[in-house]
Amino acid sequence: MEYKTGTINLQEGTIEEKREEIKEYFLQAYELDEKLFDLLKDKKSIYEQPNRLRHPLIFYYGHTSTFFINKLMVSKIINKRVNKYFESIFAIGVDEMSWDDLNSKNYAWPAFEEVKAYRDEVKKIVLDLIDTIEFTMPINWDSPMWIILMGIEHENIHIETSSVLLRELEISHFKNEESFLYCKEYKDDYLKNELLDVSAGEIVLQKDRKNPIYYGWDNEFSYHKANIKDFKASKYLVSNGEFLEFVKDGGYSKLKYFSEDGLRWLDFTQTKMPIFWIKKDEKYFLRQINNIVSLPLNYPVDINIYEAEAFCKYKSEKLGFEVRLPTEDEYYRLYDYVNAGNKKANIGLKYFNQTPVDKYKFGEFYDVIGNVWQWSITPTYPFDDFQAHPIYDDFTTPTFDDRHALMKGGSFISLGNETLKSARYAFRKHFFQHAGFRYVKSDNECRTKLNNNVYETDELISQYCEFHYGEEFFNVKNFAKASVDILKPYLNNIKTKKALDLGCSVGRSSFELAKVFDEVLGIDFSANFINVGVKLKKYDNLTFKLKSEGEIFEDKTISLKDLGLGDIKDKVEFMQGDACNLKTLYTGYDLIFCSNLIDRLYYPQKFLDDIPNRVNEGGLLVLLSPYTWLEDYTPKANWLGGYYKDNKLIKTIDTLKKNFEDKYELLKLIDVPFVIKETSRKYQHTISQMSIWKRK
Repeated sequence: MEYKTGTINLQEGTIEEKREEIKEYFLQAYELDEKLFDLLKDKKSIYEQPNRLRHPLIFYYGHTSTFFINKLMVSKIINKRVNKYFESIFAIGVDEMSWDDLNSKNYAWPAFEEVKAYRDEVKKIVLDLIDTIEFTMPINWDSPMWIILMGIEHENIHIETSSVLLRELEISHFKNEESFLYCKEYKDDYLKNELLDVSAGEIVLQKDRKNPIYYGWDNEFSYHKANIKDFKASKYLVSNGEFLEFVKDGGYSKLKYFSEDGLRWLDFTQTKMPIFWIKKDEKYFLRQINNIVSLPLNYPVDINIYEAEAFCKYKSEKLGFEVRLPTEDEYYRLYDYVNAGNKKANIGLKYFNQTPVDKYKFGEFYDVIGNVWQWSITPTYPFDDFQAHPIYDDFTTPTFDDRHALMKGGSFISLGNETLKSARYAFRKHFFQHAGFRYVKSDNECRTKLNNNVYETDELISQYCEFHYGEEFFNVKNFAKASVDILKPYLNNIKTKKALDLGCSVGRSSFELAKVFDEVLGIDFSANFINVGVKLKKYDNLTFKLKSEGEIFEDKTISLKDLGLGDIKDKVEFMQGDACNLKTLYTGYDLIFCSNLIDRLYYPQKFLDDIPNRVNEGGLLVLLSPYTWLEDYTPKANWLGGYYKDNKLIKTIDTLKKNFEDKYELLKLIDVPFVIKETSRKYQHTISQMSIWKRK
């Protein structure tokens, strides 16, 4: 079968033509995702966990469909869930972040048939939306159709990542048949690599959120320019044969070749050769996704970045001069130099495996695009004027951490946005992702670290960092600390084992609660927010840029130690979650604390129906809110107050009383003021009402 390799052009065609094109595009991704799992000869195998740092396969089978529903709910395109339980357990846990819950004891995975039926139902919903959703041309990231495209491109990513997990699964789980086309040009010899010239040039990347030609993730937009000096790059991707020289020379045992992080990975794994190689009776074999072949020395090696960096040090010794991985900008220069966008490549499932490193020519070079992703030495970083998309604000920013490296060029299984020059995908450095590398000899500037300190450049996050951890203004006390201090007298007569800070934002109240409680869990919908709390736990301090005036920003630094919170930080954990659809395991709390949350929920009544049941008998539920109901956050039909019904004024506190009257006693209503600094001369002064409820 021939697959559509590229993504949708967002500027050409009529509305109806675009509906049909997007429908075909959706069906290709959705059905291809399922076809991958059809490679398993027994569906029981879908509960296997090929990689202990990732979920069982069933998670990924359900995840891509729940992504559609969760994003459509958040963007208010739909207002009804398909399966609340599925849309919580399949929601989060794909990149080994600290808030990814990989503990299998916390999940009761449903039957495969149930998940397949769920996928079928979601499929019908999305197809109907593609046919009926109102949108205009051209499509940009403010369009409702962008959310559909987001789901499709997200599924394209998982087609690839799931194929890697399948490749890590024991071969006995697979059918003995070929459902895809394989390239079988296997050879037991390989071409000698060489360094070729790449001339100097300017690279420019520019993508407009308001008028993009193709779908893009948040890190692709804005403007980036760099001047690249002459450098040399390897003619071929490093082949299995070339890498075998490193293996046979005992490269994995020579610690001098590995970085500090690489050594930790090496010690943890005890690796002696690439993960997809198999050695038996002194002969090497290659594990492809669903078969094993004699190691083709003419195919590109696929490894993680630690192995690629070690090989470069080894190669430098052999050559007598330094070679290294290319930077992201050097890749772009090579791409432009050979006019790579107009060449044929092993990409888009032309084959279901890699191909010889000399099969696809790009000028004097080979495989500038496709075959395997190419590791770069560049960590993920934001272009100027970076903005996170509000519906998927944690796609990129959690990767601005020096633990992720950018990969370029796509692989044999890459589709859609992954195939574009502008694509900026980053993976954990120890991950495997059908990724190989080429090396360069270059004296261009080489950025290997984001900075010497953890840095927040997102304007909203910086504003909340200041609000939670910064200065006090106009004699108004720090809101997070003051709220917990006001609450403390009411904590004297309850158990103080477990507290949940729901809607914890950047985490100050979670740390303040840990002064009283044995353990505190902070949950927020935004991974970008909880990442601040995670960084403060991990690092001595955190620096952020706070807007002062216009385009002028000042650097501010905060630390838990300076706030007297350093000794209790280990009592706090952070997780990502949806307050309107929390996982069932989050229950049994002596306190649930929700600060300025309810008037920012897309369906607050669902929150009121569920959250009170998660508090222990005699425990407290505490809500703070200024009751600022806005349709930007909550559809008017879902407001808890602030409107008239049957000529009667409906206030939020009255709705709360009505909801809680059977199970809770209202202990106190207290006004708590707060000030948020927007710029050096602009502040928000707000009064939040704290309601303290005791479970009967």
